[in-house]
Amino acid sequence: MLDLTRQRWHDITPPISPELAVFPGDTPFRRDVLLSFAAGQHLELSTVHTTVHLGAHADAPSHYHPDGVAIDKRDLSRYLGLCEVRSVLVPPRTRLTPAHLGDAPLCAPRLLLRTGTYPQPNVWNPDFAALSPELVDWLAGQGAVLVGIDTPSVDLADDAVLLSHAAIFRHDLAILEGIVLDGVADGVYLLVALPLPLVGADASPVRAILVAM
Repeated sequence: MLDLTRQRWHDITPPISPELAVFPGDTPFRRDVLLSFAAGQHLELSTVHTTVHLGAHADAPSHYHPDGVAIDKRDLSRYLGLCEVRSVLVPPRTRLTPAHLGDAPLCAPRLLLRTGTYPQPNVWNPDFAALSPELVDWLAGQGAVLVGIDTPSVDLADDAVLLSHAAIFRHDLAILEGIVLDGVADGVYLLVALPLPLVGADASPVRAILVAM
């Protein structure tokens, strides 16, 4: 039985605030306070207004394919289990290929990639790296069930065709985007990054953590 009190764990979720950057045109995070102790009321009560593609989040297949299921229909086991963190430091706007990974086999069925191309979650930067369809095909051949990346998208910022999302749909992989892997050493961890059961939604924010094995 895993004892979390005795394990080293990493929170790989960026703090959520109005400063957290989102894709241009998407809805940034906003919290409206309805009741507050500061105003002399009997409790604190607030509501939020935001994109579901916020910070660390899981894309649903319905986000990138008309036949894809919504996030509440996804198998949670994809987002919970052994994962490998692998650093692939590349220039901006690079599409990662199997060669960038050195063709080294996966150590776990979930792969989280640190590219270092989106270092400040609160500052929009369209030059981040992304995946190539070839890498997605390779990951599927390795038995991967999930791929994550430390950027806002598995595709380049200006890719309207969504080449890698399409490849991910073909192989039915799960996606984590917007994770923060600073200070996390390469290696194998337990990933916990469960999406909310937002009925009909095309994504969900997650609280993503890695537990050292």
